[in-house]
Amino acid sequence: MTSIAVIGPGAVGGTLAAWLAQAPAHAVIVCARTPFESLTVQTPDGAISAHPRVATAAEGLPPVDWVLVATKTYDTDGTLAWLDALVGPETRVAILRNGVEHLEPFAGRIAADRLVPAVVDIPAERSAPGRVLQRRNGWIKVPASPAGEVFAALFAHTPIAVEAVDDFKTEAWKKLALNCAGAVNALILKPAGVAQDEGVAQVMRSLVAECMAVARAEGASLPDDLADQVIAGYRAADPGSVNSLHADRAAGRSLELDARNGVIVRRGAAHGIPTPVNAMIVALLQAATRP
Repeated sequence: MTSIAVIGPGAVGGTLAAWLAQAPAHAVIVCARTPFESLTVQTPDGAISAHPRVATAAEGLPPVDWVLVATKTYDTDGTLAWLDALVGPETRVAILRNGVEHLEPFAGRIAADRLVPAVVDIPAERSAPGRVLQRRNGWIKVPASPAGEVFAALFAHTPIAVEAVDDFKTEAWKKLALNCAGAVNALILKPAGVAQDEGVAQVMRSLVAECMAVARAEGASLPDDLADQVIAGYRAADPGSVNSLHADRAAGRSLELDARNGVIVRRGAAHGIPTPVNAMIVALLQAATRP
């Protein structure tokens, strides 16, 4: 039996916990603020359900084989409280978060060879605790390493494509290019279909272009047509789909703005690369959500 704890059962965390629990050899614990009775995920191929153990406090939890961190990037302090209980000498920890700074918050607390950063592209939306709509099976990419291979094996029974890649840095920045464009949706509170408007698409392309310049300075290898790929992806998506930044703003929650756009501004400044469009988006969303 493989014991797995999922910290943060939001859209992605809830989806992964439900799929992992489909394997009889997995004992899944969901670490949540709000208790719920069961997980139900409407997947592209029908509904799946699961009844994992749901814990609302870390006290008394035993160390597990795997911890999947699916919390927001601004909730590191809350995450560490769970890790103190769940991480033992043999525990591996996968960091499934937005952005390109997966490992920095956990460096020094968990051995480097037991940390697995992960890039996730699974379009999903949570409607209530334990209730998720998964719009596409999606994929996860992790670094090619012994721990990465073991992580990929956890999902062998699922339709989620998990791949261990040699150039993880490039994959992380490619996903950030997609995410940074989604700030437009959060700003105007319009779902993916708004990318059909060429004016909106051009703003998204500008955000991605800045991201690409910074990514290349950081050592990522990105295709020249990445901005067009991002727009094509938005236009091919369900026009009613909502990214997590948009969903969080609509619900009045805190935003992962620094991980999705602020990091481009910060790292751009370190390289002397101007990022005025991302800086503008950050400033406007901060102003729009300020009490």
